[in-house]
Amino acid sequence: MTDWHDHIIVDEAIPAGKPVIRGTRIAVDLLMDRLADGWTMDDILAVYPRVMRDDVHAAIGFVNEVFREEQYVAVGKARA
Repeated sequence: MTDWHDHIIVDEAIPAGKPVIRGTRIAVDLLMDRLADGWTMDDILAVYPRVMRDDVHAAIGFVNEVFREEQYVAVGKARA
């Protein structure tokens, strides 16, 4: 498994503090949008030549870790 810490950085100067692929201005959320839109790994690598396969895997790992750390309540189940 790719360690996302080696590939993902957060720098307030690159773009507005969003997590990006190290050495690029490609935001993790942009890659997730592309994958959600049905892009393949090969599509991403062709359009973003500075992004490597391990970078995309790291972005997925990053999002997975952030998601696991969040707390979610099913709609209609929350109580005041």
